[in-house]
Amino acid sequence: MVTIAIIMGSKSDQKIADKVTEVLSEYKVSHEVQVISAHRNPTKLDECVMNSDAKIFIAIAGLSAALPGIIASKTLKPVIGVPVDSKLGGLDALFSIVQMPKGVPVATVGIDNGQNAAYLALRILALEDSKLYDQLKASFG
Repeated sequence: MVTIAIIMGSKSDQKIADKVTEVLSEYKVSHEVQVISAHRNPTKLDECVMNSDAKIFIAIAGLSAALPGIIASKTLKPVIGVPVDSKLGGLDALFSIVQMPKGVPVATVGIDNGQNAAYLALRILALEDSKLYDQLKASFG
């Protein structure tokens, strides 16, 4: 079982995914990373989301950044969007991720801030995992 599914829209987003996995590995939280474009391979994305046993999705995307919203439209599990600075300083991706319609929430972290996506996911998991909660509390300033 994988606890957190990290999906990036393009292989070029790998450096951001590495920031996420570094934090999750530090806390020994199981995760997987996949490259699935919401635009180029929507069927594969549907299958991934519908069949995933992950508790949380972290979606990394630039440009139009539809990936987090599409994932959120297909699951009730938490989705954390990470906008990527690929054009316009990443503002295009940020606005795309943060402006979701009612009923399709996506938590959004700062541009290129994969670490905060990981920390937010850990805090969500810590609501039901006292051991993880204690680990986070010990490392919190």
